[in-house]
Amino acid sequence: MSSSVPAAESVDEAAPPAPRRTQPGELTFVAPRRAKPKRHLADLTVEQRREAVAELGEKPFRADQLSRHYFARLNSSAEQMTDLPAALRDKLGAELLPPLLTEVRSIATDAGTTRKTLWRAFDGTLIESVLMRYPDRATICVSSQAGCGMNCPFCATGQAGLTRNLSTGEIVEQVVAGARAMRDGELPGGPGRLSNVVFMGMGEPLANYKAVIGAVRRLVDPAPAGLGMSARNVTVSTVGLVPAIGKLADEGLPVTLALSLHAPDDELRDTLVPINNRWKVAEVLDAVWAYTRTTGRRVSIEYALIRDINDQEWRADLLGRLIKGRLAHVNLIPLNPTPGSKWTASRPEDERAFVHRLESHGVAVTVRDTRGREIDGACGQLAAAE
Repeated sequence: MSSSVPAAESVDEAAPPAPRRTQPGELTFVAPRRAKPKRHLADLTVEQRREAVAELGEKPFRADQLSRHYFARLNSSAEQMTDLPAALRDKLGAELLPPLLTEVRSIATDAGTTRKTLWRAFDGTLIESVLMRYPDRATICVSSQAGCGMNCPFCATGQAGLTRNLSTGEIVEQVVAGARAMRDGELPGGPGRLSNVVFMGMGEPLANYKAVIGAVRRLVDPAPAGLGMSARNVTVSTVGLVPAIGKLADEGLPVTLALSLHAPDDELRDTLVPINNRWKVAEVLDAVWAYTRTTGRRVSIEYALIRDINDQEWRADLLGRLIKGRLAHVNLIPLNPTPGSKWTASRPEDERAFVHRLESHGVAVTVRDTRGREIDGACGQLAAAE
Protein backbone atom coordinates (compact mmCIF):
# COMPACT_ATOMS: atom_id res chain seq x y z
CA MET A 1 0.00 0.00 0.00
CA SER A 2 1.42 3.35 -0.99
CA SER A 3 2.26 5.79 1.75
CA SER A 4 0.73 8.60 -0.31
CA VAL A 5 -2.77 7.22 0.17
CA PRO A 6 -3.65 6.67 3.83
CA ALA A 7 -5.14 3.58 5.35
CA ALA A 8 -8.25 3.84 7.49
CA GLU A 9 -7.88 6.80 9.81
CA SER A 10 -7.33 7.00 13.55
CA VAL A 11 -8.12 3.43 14.57
CA ASP A 12 -4.96 3.25 16.65
CA GLU A 13 -5.60 6.51 18.49
CA ALA A 14 -8.24 5.27 20.94
CA ALA A 15 -8.93 7.14 24.14
CA PRO A 16 -8.26 5.80 27.64
CA PRO A 17 -10.41 6.99 30.54
CA ALA A 18 -7.96 9.78 31.37
CA PRO A 19 -6.35 12.25 28.92
CA ARG A 20 -2.63 12.95 28.68
CA ARG A 21 -1.22 16.44 28.35
CA THR A 22 1.04 17.00 25.34
CA GLN A 23 1.47 20.76 25.16
CA PRO A 24 0.31 23.55 27.45
CA GLY A 25 -3.47 23.77 27.20
CA GLU A 26 -3.80 20.70 24.97
CA LEU A 27 -4.72 17.10 25.64
CA THR A 28 -4.55 14.01 23.52
CA PHE A 29 -6.07 10.57 23.91
CA VAL A 30 -3.85 7.60 23.17
CA ALA A 31 -3.91 3.83 23.53
CA PRO A 32 -1.82 0.87 22.37
CA ARG A 33 -1.68 0.44 18.62
CA ARG A 34 -4.22 -1.98 17.16
CA ALA A 35 -4.72 -3.61 13.79
CA LYS A 36 -6.55 -1.36 11.33
CA PRO A 37 -9.44 -2.21 9.05
CA LYS A 38 -8.56 -2.31 5.39
CA ARG A 39 -8.47 0.95 3.50
CA HIS A 40 -11.90 1.82 2.14
CA LEU A 41 -13.13 4.29 -0.43
CA ALA A 42 -14.92 6.21 2.33
CA ASP A 43 -11.63 6.78 4.17
CA LEU A 44 -10.31 8.81 1.25
CA THR A 45 -10.86 12.26 -0.19
CA VAL A 46 -11.75 12.52 -3.88
CA GLU A 47 -8.14 13.21 -4.81
CA GLN A 48 -6.87 10.34 -2.66
CA ARG A 49 -9.33 7.97 -4.36
CA ARG A 50 -7.98 8.94 -7.76
CA GLU A 51 -4.41 8.46 -6.55
CA ALA A 52 -5.29 5.05 -5.14
CA VAL A 53 -6.83 3.93 -8.43
CA ALA A 54 -3.86 5.25 -10.39
CA GLU A 55 -1.49 3.30 -8.12
CA LEU A 56 -3.41 0.17 -9.11
CA GLY A 57 -2.63 0.92 -12.75
CA GLU A 58 -6.10 2.19 -13.66
CA LYS A 59 -7.38 5.48 -15.01
CA PRO A 60 -8.36 7.98 -12.29
CA PHE A 61 -11.92 8.26 -13.65
CA ARG A 62 -12.50 4.77 -12.27
CA ALA A 63 -12.41 6.35 -8.81
CA ASP A 64 -15.31 8.58 -9.79
CA GLN A 65 -17.22 5.51 -10.98
CA LEU A 66 -16.64 3.76 -7.67
CA SER A 67 -17.68 6.88 -5.76
CA ARG A 68 -20.88 7.17 -7.77
CA HIS A 69 -21.79 3.57 -7.05
CA TYR A 70 -21.01 3.80 -3.34
CA PHE A 71 -22.26 7.25 -2.40
CA ALA A 72 -25.00 7.86 -4.97
CA ARG A 73 -26.29 4.33 -5.60
CA LEU A 74 -25.42 2.96 -2.15
CA ASN A 75 -23.70 -0.12 -3.59
CA SER A 76 -21.13 -1.52 -1.16
CA SER A 77 -20.19 -4.52 -3.31
CA ALA A 78 -18.13 -4.21 -6.47
CA GLU A 79 -20.03 -7.19 -7.88
CA GLN A 80 -23.03 -4.88 -8.35
CA MET A 81 -21.02 -2.43 -10.48
CA THR A 82 -21.82 -3.92 -13.85
CA ASP A 83 -20.52 -0.92 -15.81
CA LEU A 84 -17.01 -2.02 -14.79
CA PRO A 85 -15.24 -4.98 -16.46
CA ALA A 86 -15.51 -8.09 -14.27
CA ALA A 87 -11.77 -8.36 -13.67
CA LEU A 88 -11.61 -4.70 -12.72
CA ARG A 89 -14.51 -5.10 -10.33
CA ASP A 90 -12.61 -7.76 -8.42
CA LYS A 91 -9.41 -5.71 -8.31
CA LEU A 92 -10.90 -2.39 -7.29
CA GLY A 93 -13.36 -4.02 -4.95
CA ALA A 94 -10.64 -5.87 -3.07
CA GLU A 95 -8.55 -2.72 -2.69
CA LEU A 96 -11.14 0.00 -2.13
CA LEU A 97 -14.44 -1.63 -1.16
CA PRO A 98 -13.50 -4.31 1.37
CA PRO A 99 -16.31 -5.43 3.69
CA LEU A 100 -15.99 -3.43 6.92
CA LEU A 101 -19.05 -4.40 8.95
CA THR A 102 -21.02 -7.64 9.07
CA GLU A 103 -24.52 -7.61 10.50
CA VAL A 104 -24.80 -9.84 13.56
CA ARG A 105 -28.47 -9.23 14.19
CA SER A 106 -31.17 -6.58 14.07
CA ILE A 107 -34.13 -6.11 16.38
CA ALA A 108 -37.09 -3.80 15.89
CA THR A 109 -39.73 -2.05 17.95
CA ASP A 110 -42.24 0.80 17.62
CA ALA A 111 -44.19 -1.20 15.02
CA GLY A 112 -40.96 -1.72 13.09
CA THR A 113 -40.08 1.97 12.75
CA THR A 114 -37.11 1.67 15.12
CA ARG A 115 -34.44 -0.86 14.22
CA LYS A 116 -31.26 -1.47 16.14
CA THR A 117 -28.42 -3.30 14.41
CA LEU A 118 -25.42 -4.98 15.95
CA TRP A 119 -22.38 -5.04 13.67
CA ARG A 120 -19.15 -7.02 13.84
CA ALA A 121 -15.99 -5.41 12.47
CA PHE A 122 -12.99 -7.21 10.93
CA ASP A 123 -11.39 -7.80 14.33
CA GLY A 124 -14.52 -9.04 16.09
CA THR A 125 -15.29 -5.64 17.57
CA LEU A 126 -19.03 -5.11 18.15
CA ILE A 127 -20.76 -1.78 17.52
CA GLU A 128 -24.35 -0.62 17.23
CA SER A 129 -26.45 1.73 15.13
CA VAL A 130 -30.13 2.62 15.42
CA LEU A 131 -32.37 3.59 12.48
CA MET A 132 -35.52 5.52 13.43
CA ARG A 133 -38.32 6.48 11.08
CA TYR A 134 -40.62 9.36 11.98
CA PRO A 135 -43.48 10.85 9.95
CA ASP A 136 -41.31 13.75 8.75
CA ARG A 137 -37.77 12.34 8.77
CA ALA A 138 -35.55 9.29 9.13
CA THR A 139 -32.60 9.42 11.51
CA ILE A 140 -29.72 7.08 12.10
CA CYS A 141 -27.75 7.11 15.33
CA VAL A 142 -24.20 5.91 14.69
CA SER A 143 -21.26 4.81 16.79
CA SER A 144 -17.88 6.50 16.53
CA GLN A 145 -15.98 4.16 18.85
CA ALA A 146 -16.26 0.58 20.02
CA GLY A 147 -17.00 1.19 23.66
CA CYS A 148 -16.17 4.50 25.32
CA GLY A 149 -13.45 5.79 27.60
CA MET A 150 -15.47 8.55 29.28
CA ASN A 151 -16.67 6.23 32.08
CA CYS A 152 -20.07 7.85 32.73
CA PRO A 153 -21.63 5.53 35.34
CA PHE A 154 -25.21 5.57 34.00
CA CYS A 155 -24.16 4.64 30.45
CA ALA A 156 -23.86 1.01 29.35
CA THR A 157 -21.17 1.88 26.81
CA GLY A 158 -19.17 3.89 29.32
CA GLN A 159 -19.19 1.03 31.77
CA ALA A 160 -17.91 -1.36 29.11
CA GLY A 161 -14.77 0.74 28.59
CA LEU A 162 -13.07 1.59 25.33
CA THR A 163 -12.00 -1.05 22.82
CA ARG A 164 -10.88 1.17 19.93
CA ASN A 165 -11.76 4.04 17.67
CA LEU A 166 -13.67 3.35 14.48
CA SER A 167 -12.27 4.35 11.12
CA THR A 168 -13.96 6.91 8.91
CA GLY A 169 -15.06 4.08 6.65
CA GLU A 170 -16.61 2.11 9.49
CA ILE A 171 -18.62 5.16 10.54
CA VAL A 172 -19.76 5.95 7.01
CA GLU A 173 -20.74 2.31 6.41
CA GLN A 174 -23.32 2.54 9.21
CA VAL A 175 -24.89 5.52 7.46
CA VAL A 176 -24.81 3.93 4.02
CA ALA A 177 -26.50 0.83 5.43
CA GLY A 178 -29.24 3.00 6.93
CA ALA A 179 -29.69 4.96 3.71
CA ARG A 180 -29.97 1.71 1.77
CA ALA A 181 -32.55 0.33 4.20
CA MET A 182 -34.66 3.47 3.77
CA ARG A 183 -34.33 3.40 -0.02
CA ASP A 184 -35.38 -0.24 -0.13
CA GLY A 185 -38.39 0.28 2.12
CA GLU A 186 -37.15 -2.04 4.85
CA LEU A 187 -38.96 -0.03 7.52
CA PRO A 188 -42.74 0.40 7.49
CA GLY A 189 -43.92 3.27 5.32
CA GLY A 190 -42.39 2.26 2.03
CA PRO A 191 -39.23 3.55 0.34
CA GLY A 192 -37.87 6.76 1.79
CA ARG A 193 -34.75 8.82 2.32
CA LEU A 194 -32.36 9.00 5.23
CA SER A 195 -32.36 12.64 6.26
CA ASN A 196 -30.56 12.92 9.61
CA VAL A 197 -27.44 11.50 11.24
CA VAL A 198 -26.64 11.80 14.94
CA PHE A 199 -23.29 10.83 16.43
CA MET A 200 -24.87 9.67 19.67
CA GLY A 201 -24.18 5.95 19.58
CA MET A 202 -21.26 4.19 21.21
CA GLY A 203 -18.26 6.38 21.99
CA GLU A 204 -17.25 10.01 22.44
CA PRO A 205 -17.08 11.43 18.90
CA LEU A 206 -14.61 14.21 19.66
CA ALA A 207 -12.17 11.71 21.19
CA ASN A 208 -11.97 10.19 17.69
CA TYR A 209 -11.79 13.60 16.07
CA LYS A 210 -9.98 12.94 12.79
CA ALA A 211 -12.12 9.96 11.77
CA VAL A 212 -15.37 11.65 12.79
CA ILE A 213 -14.60 14.83 10.84
CA GLY A 214 -13.67 12.68 7.85
CA ALA A 215 -16.99 10.89 8.16
CA VAL A 216 -18.94 14.14 8.43
CA ARG A 217 -17.30 15.42 5.26
CA ARG A 218 -18.23 12.21 3.41
CA LEU A 219 -21.82 12.64 4.59
CA VAL A 220 -22.19 16.24 3.46
CA ASP A 221 -20.02 16.39 0.33
CA PRO A 222 -22.20 16.45 -2.81
CA ALA A 223 -22.59 13.12 -4.60
CA PRO A 224 -20.59 11.40 -5.92
CA ALA A 225 -17.89 12.76 -3.61
CA GLY A 226 -20.15 11.99 -0.65
CA LEU A 227 -23.74 11.34 0.33
CA GLY A 228 -24.86 14.94 -0.22
CA MET A 229 -26.66 15.29 3.11
CA SER A 230 -27.32 18.66 4.73
CA ALA A 231 -24.73 19.53 7.38
CA ARG A 232 -27.57 21.07 9.37
CA ASN A 233 -29.07 17.60 9.67
CA VAL A 234 -25.90 16.15 11.19
CA THR A 235 -25.49 16.29 14.96
CA VAL A 236 -22.19 15.64 16.73
CA SER A 237 -22.39 15.05 20.46
CA THR A 238 -19.72 15.46 23.11
CA VAL A 239 -19.41 15.21 26.86
CA GLY A 240 -17.36 18.40 26.71
CA LEU A 241 -13.85 18.02 25.28
CA VAL A 242 -13.13 21.74 25.26
CA PRO A 243 -10.16 21.92 22.82
CA ALA A 244 -11.97 19.70 20.31
CA ILE A 245 -15.11 21.88 20.48
CA GLY A 246 -12.93 24.82 19.46
CA LYS A 247 -11.46 22.83 16.56
CA LEU A 248 -14.91 21.79 15.41
CA ALA A 249 -16.05 25.41 15.35
CA ASP A 250 -13.24 26.21 12.91
CA GLU A 251 -13.95 23.33 10.48
CA GLY A 252 -16.47 25.30 8.43
CA LEU A 253 -19.05 22.55 8.93
CA PRO A 254 -22.38 23.94 10.17
CA VAL A 255 -23.28 20.77 12.05
CA THR A 256 -25.37 20.83 15.20
CA LEU A 257 -23.34 20.46 18.37
CA ALA A 258 -24.95 18.53 21.20
CA LEU A 259 -23.44 18.86 24.66
CA SER A 260 -24.15 15.96 27.00
CA LEU A 261 -24.35 18.05 30.16
CA HIS A 262 -26.54 15.96 32.51
CA ALA A 263 -25.89 18.22 35.51
CA PRO A 264 -25.59 22.01 35.84
CA ASP A 265 -23.34 21.93 38.92
CA ASP A 266 -19.77 20.69 39.16
CA GLU A 267 -20.34 18.68 42.31
CA LEU A 268 -22.77 16.30 40.60
CA ARG A 269 -21.30 16.46 37.09
CA ASP A 270 -17.88 15.40 38.42
CA THR A 271 -19.59 12.08 39.25
CA LEU A 272 -21.98 11.70 36.31
CA VAL A 273 -19.53 12.87 33.63
CA PRO A 274 -16.00 12.25 34.95
CA ILE A 275 -14.31 14.38 32.26
CA ASN A 276 -15.83 17.29 34.22
CA ASN A 277 -12.94 16.84 36.62
CA ARG A 278 -10.77 18.25 33.80
CA TRP A 279 -13.11 20.82 32.24
CA LYS A 280 -15.71 22.27 34.59
CA VAL A 281 -19.23 23.30 33.63
CA ALA A 282 -18.36 26.97 33.15
CA GLU A 283 -15.41 26.19 30.86
CA VAL A 284 -17.43 23.71 28.80
CA LEU A 285 -20.29 26.16 28.37
CA ASP A 286 -17.86 28.93 27.39
CA ALA A 287 -16.60 26.66 24.59
CA VAL A 288 -20.18 25.92 23.54
CA TRP A 289 -21.14 29.61 23.40
CA ALA A 290 -18.02 30.28 21.34
CA TYR A 291 -19.20 27.55 18.96
CA THR A 292 -22.56 29.27 18.55
CA ARG A 293 -20.88 32.62 17.85
CA THR A 294 -18.58 31.12 15.21
CA THR A 295 -21.14 28.94 13.44
CA GLY A 296 -24.43 30.71 14.11
CA ARG A 297 -25.86 27.29 14.96
CA ARG A 298 -28.08 26.61 17.93
CA VAL A 299 -26.59 24.12 20.38
CA SER A 300 -28.51 21.26 21.93
CA ILE A 301 -27.99 20.73 25.65
CA GLU A 302 -28.58 17.03 26.30
CA TYR A 303 -29.78 16.21 29.79
CA ALA A 304 -30.63 12.63 30.81
CA LEU A 305 -33.20 12.82 33.60
CA ILE A 306 -32.20 10.34 36.32
CA ARG A 307 -34.59 9.70 39.19
CA ASP A 308 -33.57 11.45 42.42
CA ILE A 309 -30.12 12.21 41.03
CA ASN A 310 -30.32 15.23 38.73
CA ASP A 311 -34.06 15.90 38.35
CA GLN A 312 -34.61 18.32 41.23
CA GLU A 313 -36.37 21.59 40.47
CA TRP A 314 -33.51 23.62 41.90
CA ARG A 315 -31.19 22.04 39.33
CA ALA A 316 -33.66 22.99 36.61
CA ASP A 317 -33.51 26.56 37.90
CA LEU A 318 -29.72 26.52 37.87
CA LEU A 319 -29.67 25.12 34.34
CA GLY A 320 -32.19 27.73 33.23
CA ARG A 321 -30.04 30.55 34.60
CA LEU A 322 -26.93 29.17 32.89
CA ILE A 323 -28.42 29.09 29.38
CA LYS A 324 -31.10 31.76 29.47
CA GLY A 325 -30.77 34.06 26.47
CA ARG A 326 -28.27 31.78 24.72
CA LEU A 327 -28.56 30.18 21.29
CA ALA A 328 -29.43 26.82 22.78
CA HIS A 329 -32.27 24.50 23.64
CA VAL A 330 -32.49 21.74 26.22
CA ASN A 331 -33.23 18.20 25.10
CA LEU A 332 -34.41 16.23 28.12
CA ILE A 333 -33.85 12.48 27.80
CA PRO A 334 -35.83 10.06 29.94
CA LEU A 335 -33.08 7.63 30.87
CA ASN A 336 -33.16 4.25 29.14
CA PRO A 337 -32.23 2.09 32.14
CA THR A 338 -29.74 -0.74 31.78
CA PRO A 339 -30.44 -4.13 33.39
CA GLY A 340 -29.30 -4.31 37.00
CA SER A 341 -28.45 -0.62 37.17
CA LYS A 342 -29.52 1.65 40.02
CA TRP A 343 -29.98 4.45 37.50
CA THR A 344 -33.50 4.82 36.17
CA ALA A 345 -35.80 7.37 34.54
CA SER A 346 -37.39 10.21 36.49
CA ARG A 347 -40.98 10.04 37.66
CA PRO A 348 -43.41 11.65 35.19
CA GLU A 349 -44.36 14.35 37.71
CA ASP A 350 -40.70 15.24 38.30
CA GLU A 351 -40.11 15.39 34.55
CA ARG A 352 -43.05 17.76 34.13
CA ALA A 353 -41.83 19.98 36.99
CA PHE A 354 -38.34 20.10 35.47
CA VAL A 355 -39.76 21.20 32.11
CA HIS A 356 -41.92 23.86 33.79
CA ARG A 357 -38.98 25.35 35.69
CA LEU A 358 -36.87 25.57 32.51
CA GLU A 359 -39.72 27.19 30.60
CA SER A 360 -40.15 29.73 33.38
CA HIS A 361 -36.65 30.98 32.48
CA GLY A 362 -37.63 31.36 28.82
CA VAL A 363 -35.55 28.32 27.83
CA ALA A 364 -36.66 26.22 24.87
CA VAL A 365 -37.03 22.62 25.99
CA THR A 366 -38.13 19.36 24.44
CA VAL A 367 -38.47 15.86 25.85
CA ARG A 368 -36.94 13.26 23.59
CA ASP A 369 -39.25 10.64 22.16
CA THR A 370 -38.40 7.47 24.09
CA ARG A 371 -37.76 4.78 21.52
CA GLY A 372 -36.16 1.40 21.80
CA ARG A 373 -36.73 0.44 25.42
CA GLU A 374 -37.98 -2.98 24.31
CA ILE A 375 -34.81 -3.63 22.29
CA ASP A 376 -32.09 -2.63 24.77
CA GLY A 377 -32.32 0.88 23.38
CA ALA A 378 -29.54 2.48 25.44
CA CYS A 379 -26.33 2.45 23.41
CA GLY A 380 -24.06 -0.41 24.34
CA GLN A 381 -26.73 -2.75 25.69
CA LEU A 382 -27.03 -4.96 22.62
CA ALA A 383 -23.26 -5.36 22.29
CA ALA A 384 -22.98 -6.14 26.00
CA ALA A 385 -25.68 -8.79 25.72
CA GLU A 386 -23.93 -10.41 22.76
